[in-house]
Amino acid sequence: MAVILEIRNLSKSFGGLKAVNDVSLDIEEGKITSVIGPNGAGKTTVFNLVTGFLTPDAGTVRLAGKDITRLPAHRIAAEGLTRTFQLVRVFPRMTLTENIMMGYNDLEGDTLWSALASTKKMHRQYREKRDQAVEMVKYIGLEKYKDSPANDLSYGQQKLVEIGRALISRPKLILLDEPLAGLNVVMIKKMIDLINDMKRQGNTVVLIEHNMEIVMSISDIVHVLSAGGLLTSGVPEEILRHEKVIESYLGY
Repeated sequence: MAVILEIRNLSKSFGGLKAVNDVSLDIEEGKITSVIGPNGAGKTTVFNLVTGFLTPDAGTVRLAGKDITRLPAHRIAAEGLTRTFQLVRVFPRMTLTENIMMGYNDLEGDTLWSALASTKKMHRQYREKRDQAVEMVKYIGLEKYKDSPANDLSYGQQKLVEIGRALISRPKLILLDEPLAGLNVVMIKKMIDLINDMKRQGNTVVLIEHNMEIVMSISDIVHVLSAGGLLTSGVPEEILRHEKVIESYLGY
């Protein structure tokens, strides 16, 4: 399987704290990869470095062979690497469908509606993109809410909207930062089903998750971080047997 994302010797310090320390790992195309580790291990910082929300002190990141290390976040998204966040980020007064449309890389912020309505060609583009967004709404299972303000949706439904917005531009790779956190049992199952279907549809998914039972059941590869460094990588069965992982994280 081809490597879609190459992280080499990635490091980041905040003051005297080494949040990420010389991390190197590969993400394989078409697989579900989990990044695990205790609180403070550097998981979200790695996501922020890879997606341009932070600038690394050292190291490189390559997406499909292209160096994206110091590109700004919007350029990295345009290259095909999108993400969700630990804390839900929706536009509360926009409808669910409009929120999904904000994930298009070729449409920008406040100019979206006025620009698309200004010519027949742009109006046609708007209709096409809206139709695609409605299809994405169906895909994430929220069709009946397509015209509802995002603020009216539950927390779990808003998390689904974030995933739909990240998927709408057909990225090469999507990073999910704790997609199951704060969800009830019903919504957890829905989210797991969606993540598994994303893989079936050919998407490459990387997620941060603390529920080890779920991680081990859906992941093809697991990377374990500890104290800002990479402790080990492997298939779930290897991770469960790894002595240092058991000692430092799994706790049995």
